[in-house]
Amino acid sequence: MDDHDDTQNPKGSFRKFLEHLSGAGKAIGVLTSGGDAQGMNAAVRAVVRMGIYVGAKVYFIYEGYQGMVDGGSNIVEADWESVSSILQVGGTIIGSARCKDFRSREGRLKAAANLTQLGITNLCVIGGDGSLTGANIFRREWSGLLEELVKDGKIDQEAARRHGHLNVVGMVGSIDNDFCGTDMTIGTDSALHRIMEVVDAIMTTAQSHQRTFVLEVMGRHCGYLALVSALACGADWVFLPESPPEDGWQEDMCVKLSENRARKKRLNIIIVAEGAIDTQNKPITSEQIKELVVSQLGYDTRVTILGHVQRGGTPSAFDRILASRMGVEAVVALLQATPETPACVVSLSGNQAVRLPLMECVQMTQEVQKAMDERRFKDAVKLRGRSFESNLNTYKRLAIKLSDSHIPKTNCNVGVVNVGAPAAGMNAAVRAAVRVGIADGHKMFAVYDGFEGFAKGQIKEIGWSDVGGWTGQGGSILGTKRTLPGKSLEDIAAQMRAHRINALLIIGGFETCDRIKQSASGTKRRVFIIETMGGFCGYLANMGALAAGADAAYIFEEPFDIRDLQSNVEHLTEKMKTTIQRGLVLRNESCSENYTTDFIYQLYSEEGKGVFDCRKNVLGHMQQGGAPSPFDRNFGTKISARAMQWISAKLKESLGKGKRFVSDDSICVLGISKRNLLFQPVAALKEQTDFEHRIPKEQWWLKLRPLMKILAKYKASFEVSDAGQLEPVQHRGPEEPAAI
Repeated sequence: MDDHDDTQNPKGSFRKFLEHLSGAGKAIGVLTSGGDAQGMNAAVRAVVRMGIYVGAKVYFIYEGYQGMVDGGSNIVEADWESVSSILQVGGTIIGSARCKDFRSREGRLKAAANLTQLGITNLCVIGGDGSLTGANIFRREWSGLLEELVKDGKIDQEAARRHGHLNVVGMVGSIDNDFCGTDMTIGTDSALHRIMEVVDAIMTTAQSHQRTFVLEVMGRHCGYLALVSALACGADWVFLPESPPEDGWQEDMCVKLSENRARKKRLNIIIVAEGAIDTQNKPITSEQIKELVVSQLGYDTRVTILGHVQRGGTPSAFDRILASRMGVEAVVALLQATPETPACVVSLSGNQAVRLPLMECVQMTQEVQKAMDERRFKDAVKLRGRSFESNLNTYKRLAIKLSDSHIPKTNCNVGVVNVGAPAAGMNAAVRAAVRVGIADGHKMFAVYDGFEGFAKGQIKEIGWSDVGGWTGQGGSILGTKRTLPGKSLEDIAAQMRAHRINALLIIGGFETCDRIKQSASGTKRRVFIIETMGGFCGYLANMGALAAGADAAYIFEEPFDIRDLQSNVEHLTEKMKTTIQRGLVLRNESCSENYTTDFIYQLYSEEGKGVFDCRKNVLGHMQQGGAPSPFDRNFGTKISARAMQWISAKLKESLGKGKRFVSDDSICVLGISKRNLLFQPVAALKEQTDFEHRIPKEQWWLKLRPLMKILAKYKASFEVSDAGQLEPVQHRGPEEPAAI
């Protein structure tokens, strides 16, 4: 979670951390408030287990602030098993409720009395900006509330002195991603999964009917879900509260839809945020849009309102990991808090956990609404952050084709090729490359079947409409091979000359995989041993283990021996004697030459005789199958669009200069470094790459290994993150890869 710890050997550091920040004698209350969001349970689990791990007492506060006001059986001490098997459960097991009582001082006085009675002076609140604002008011009033309780004889002076300060840390649980200061809020990614499942189902009707679908998604004040969904499915039109369509949009939209029909496109999709408005702040409803399309074009048009379906289902792997990291960081923040520390919110910046002053974030969030109310829509988009603005600009560029007369021709030809293993999101990347390239005035050429097809001349010009509907399809439509170009370089060069290809966009990598979903619910006294893909890279095994609440994950980057295996077996044997009678172990396919999946399965089976039985599963290529996730669609689109912009700039530099010798900075890899998209010369990557094992020499995610072990109840250590102090709230950077 930070940049300065020793990723290869993080053991021992937590002991020093605990010397100064032990939770002994402290009590933490955790509550969920406002609308529920997938991943809230993962956050609750992390708070409970991290709290217990550091020696604190942790209390469930049921039914949000209402439970805090009512007290009694609504505030219950949690133990390790209380949060077993809740990672994959949607909603919140401790309940959430709107609470009028807490808005009054009288209600907050009752809440203070209930918390003081149990010694709870640390509060972790998971909710939206309203819930977090309420927590901050409670914190500010705390000393005055205790004085009043002493005066009324509800508590004595000693109790008031002992519990004289309330620490508050917030986590944002909101499917709308409407909170300024964090790249992603808990529940947003899962909501996008629900939306894309509906869109993918709708798209199958295109095979048999010519229809227009109007899809209404949540977002009364924030258009994030609508915008990213539109980008991820290639929607024909999108309506957002922050960016209303220009006057005359009705005619423009109908022209766009009729042009689609003329190009034989069988399906039109229009996505509407529930809070969509026009430039005069008047609502634009899904029914209005349907009536417009029917009356003007006569098209068969259907409205689908997703409603609370978006809040349902199991949380995605991203939300489970995000919530787990935030929950651990929240406990650390509470342990480090002093009476002078303002209430903070735990946020995500790139792949880093950071803390930001709660009220600064709330005020910034409220500024967005103020800008919309005052019809300062450009300001509203900017206040949402550069990622939102980037998504909007990318959508506009890819959705609407300029007429050929408006596109200046560059006379440059650009090839697009897929290489390596197929990965979900490849097709979205190709679509974005083709459309951005055409918009920049280039001719775009598809290269089929990787370098092998390149050498054979399997090259064809590809147009704007040829890539319609590609974002939601898995695998690689162009075809991809693992074949390296080494033996065919001369043939490839000849094909590049024959087709006058000036630039080449290569989409692929060492090893790329989609996702892993595992659940051992419902089985008793059984250990599942799962082998994941990834070559020598243990990312899938490690992050899959964190998302699934696994007991162990064996990876190449962290060597292990028979003693570690024995320790894991003993841990599982002890675990099976409690109420938790399921185990999950993940193994990266190349983590060890000798400790194979079969070996580990046989060892666990033998040592667990009479206590538990084992099952094994090698996931194999099923990880590369299926439709791409919303993140993969959006990220593939954005990173490919950025790559084509870079290629266009390079081609523009070389225009009129004749032949040029290739320089190092003309052959680059585009990727993420922390939260920035960087073009790095291939030559410069040599020093950072372990070519023998096809992995980076340094892996940022290794810093999450201790977190996984702590939440699985191992004697692990944990580095305090570099979010050990509050950071000022600022507008997000040029790119936020974590925020899709």
